[in-house]
Amino acid sequence: MNAYVSLLRTPGVARIIAAQLTARFPSGMLSLGFLLHIHHIFGSYGAAGLVLAATSVGQAVSGPLTSRWMGQWSMRPVLILTTGVCALSLLTVALAPLPLIGFMVAGLIAGLSYPPVQPAVRTIYPKMVNSRQLTPLFSLDASAQEIIWIAGPVVVTLIATQISTTAGILFSVVSLLGGGLWFLLSPEVGRVRIPRSKRKLGAVLKRPQVLLTTLIGFLLVGALAATEAGVVATFGQGNSTSGLVLAIWAVASLLGGLLLGHLPIGPWALARRIVLVLAGSILAGVAILIWTGTAAEFWTLSGALLIGGLGVAPALAVMFAVVSSSVRFSDTAEAYGWVGTGQLIGAAAGSAVAGFLIDYVTTHHGGGAGLGGFIVAVAFAAVGTLVPVLFHGRLPDLRGRDASPLPDTEPVPVQPS
Repeated sequence: MNAYVSLLRTPGVARIIAAQLTARFPSGMLSLGFLLHIHHIFGSYGAAGLVLAATSVGQAVSGPLTSRWMGQWSMRPVLILTTGVCALSLLTVALAPLPLIGFMVAGLIAGLSYPPVQPAVRTIYPKMVNSRQLTPLFSLDASAQEIIWIAGPVVVTLIATQISTTAGILFSVVSLLGGGLWFLLSPEVGRVRIPRSKRKLGAVLKRPQVLLTTLIGFLLVGALAATEAGVVATFGQGNSTSGLVLAIWAVASLLGGLLLGHLPIGPWALARRIVLVLAGSILAGVAILIWTGTAAEFWTLSGALLIGGLGVAPALAVMFAVVSSSVRFSDTAEAYGWVGTGQLIGAAAGSAVAGFLIDYVTTHHGGGAGLGGFIVAVAFAAVGTLVPVLFHGRLPDLRGRDASPLPDTEPVPVQPS
């Protein structure tokens, strides 16, 4: 814990962590918020899945591209443009009476314009602390990030069930604009200049560590999103109990990140952490099968997600460190753009596939609708565990090493003597 206290005392670290978390908070709200809002309008999780799919397509295209733009035009102009367009698109989804195709177009634009705050802050971090502090900073950031990926759905679920689904999306807009302005005004955003990359767009994916981390992030966050949808379907849209279950999951993930974040990162670290998520998903499905509709359902499901949550933040911290240590500084923004895109698409895909399976289970098997979500979560987490097991030899061994980016160097001409 002393390492984390020392980090927070470093000038600017606590402020920029808080600012970027606020700006990125909608990332953890929009998948479930769209799911609840579109289902409320059309009465179908399948229709919500189509809107989420359109959003994920936009994010897939924009993530690496807008991250690379920051090296060409600097961070602030890119962040201002994308934040404004994204906010207008979200307001359209929340307030406009549109047909399904209209919501899909608005979701696509929101995805295309989602602000690249994550790659920006990941690029700034190595310039704020010394190399010894960088790995603990990634661990602290990953723990705090659970406020986004798990506490975000808690907030949007509570707002949607207690007020309205429209209010849930409007809260996302407020967070996007308020947090975005706070982050933009941070001195580090103007102080750190990302060098213009000399490589073609996508060339960074030729590094196996970046490609693997992008794929694993997609699978991990897909499992989380499917679990969130399963919890909501289990207790129903009008029941705030789902928010309490997700809150327990959030606390477990936060604790896991703080307790395990200091451990050395070896080639097997990622698989060991994601297997906890897989175990929690399996136990959650078993809990639904055995105790659905009983008083024990809340406690057994919460216990299962308590186990699964312990692996989430530590797994994310490992992924951040792997990317940082494997690319040149000029490529870090684009690399994190690809990783962030993988995670955001995973969130949309997990929610979308879970939505269709939840509809199927509800229609054909009656009770236990949430089981469809947990089946999808198990599938995503199982593959997410298998990939780092099969390719552990491609993951770096950071035991005894720092996670700083590789320096940008050029050949120096030498005159013959």
